[in-house]
Amino acid sequence: MVATSSSDSPAAQPSAAFDWPLCFEAEGLIARCIAAFLERNSFARRLAERMRDETGTDFFEWVDHLVLGTEQADALRAAGFVEEPVEAPASAVVLWHPKAMMPRVLLRADGGHGEMPSALAIRPEVLADFLAAHDLDVETEGAYGARLRQALINQEGGTTLMAVERLGYRGYAVREPDEEFVRGMLRARELWRTRKRDFGIGGDTEAVRHAMARLGEVLGLVDRDAACELFFAEERRFWEARNRAAQIQKRRQDRLGLGWGNHDHHTFRCSRAHFADLMEFLARLGFEKRERYYAGAEAGWGAQIAEQRVAGIVVFADVDLMPEETQIDFSTQRLPASPQLRTVGLWCGLHGDSFLQAGMHHLEARFDFARLRDQLAGAGVNTMKPFSDFDFLRQAFTEGERWSVRPERIDALLQPGSITPAQAEGFKRDGAIGSHLENLQRKGGFKGFNQKSVSAIIAATDPRKNQMSHADG
Repeated sequence: MVATSSSDSPAAQPSAAFDWPLCFEAEGLIARCIAAFLERNSFARRLAERMRDETGTDFFEWVDHLVLGTEQADALRAAGFVEEPVEAPASAVVLWHPKAMMPRVLLRADGGHGEMPSALAIRPEVLADFLAAHDLDVETEGAYGARLRQALINQEGGTTLMAVERLGYRGYAVREPDEEFVRGMLRARELWRTRKRDFGIGGDTEAVRHAMARLGEVLGLVDRDAACELFFAEERRFWEARNRAAQIQKRRQDRLGLGWGNHDHHTFRCSRAHFADLMEFLARLGFEKRERYYAGAEAGWGAQIAEQRVAGIVVFADVDLMPEETQIDFSTQRLPASPQLRTVGLWCGLHGDSFLQAGMHHLEARFDFARLRDQLAGAGVNTMKPFSDFDFLRQAFTEGERWSVRPERIDALLQPGSITPAQAEGFKRDGAIGSHLENLQRKGGFKGFNQKSVSAIIAATDPRKNQMSHADG
């Protein structure tokens, strides 16, 4: 099942609102435009080759926008693109695809001929890192702290390659930041980085209050879109520090100055007690609800997907859900304690909530699926069996990162019978699987997820099924 609303009212939108289509016509049109650009721009072409060979990513996934001539308007609109009301030069019209994951298109009278863009912009996570990685002595338009920063990378064959960095901003106007905003941004980043996550056993309510108070401080310094961008940069940083596969892949992408600009979604595993708190936190950061999965009867879990459209951040938040709870809005209705812990609840019991002590369960980024799998294998990182293997959606976790588990957490699970004495001994001795990097490939601009596939991987990552075996003696 899918959610019926992206707002607080379950009846606000029709159920088809999140029945994501396959948009191969739109994808094909944009892909042809990118291919034409790569033929004429040697820097971009070489960069695309290095992305493929050194990071397992496709150039398409790094494109922020491209500039085409106005004669392409009809073809783009026929493929599903519509006008986006954002700041742009007076001579340009911005088009985006509301039902698919696609680069934006700027239409201009001087924007190229046919399917040949006059300009194309890629979006690394940090512009300065990209320039440094390629030893480029070029001017950056927009000082540190600007909502949009950009640099001209290469002009060749009538084409212009740009690189852009965004800070919670979807428009195309470069404005110099004022000093107060820059100071606020730096302080906000520090506040997110130094957020206290762990208040000990029984201290999660206090940890949530602290997070909400910290959010209030940040929103007193910057707007919610910038606050969101800065928050998730720190969440990725925290997750990466605890996951070897992430560290290896991030180094590979950093060699090209790309960072995690190819992120697809951020997955948070949540306890029943604090799922509604996470949803409130995300709402204050500007997130809107998308699909809501009710897999309680099937697999004992539910999930709320939420999107912050300006920052381009998607969250997949999952929680233990009982069969009788499939008819409620568990994203707003606080869930009572349950005597039985399923996969998500046990993971939180062992490690803490993703929102608090544990950090994300995984980051999913967009790759060339088979190429990344093979490249990571060469770097000593194995990949689990794919849990989605469709033409339009391929997904697989790297093998899980095993974390040690604090004895007091194990004891707190053992006392009510949530785990057996044998399982407790195994967790004390060997730890438990904590996090993954997820390899994802989308085609047709598909924005959605497959509930049956997610059920399979949640079941496969149950900590009780991933305890190490030890031979007697």
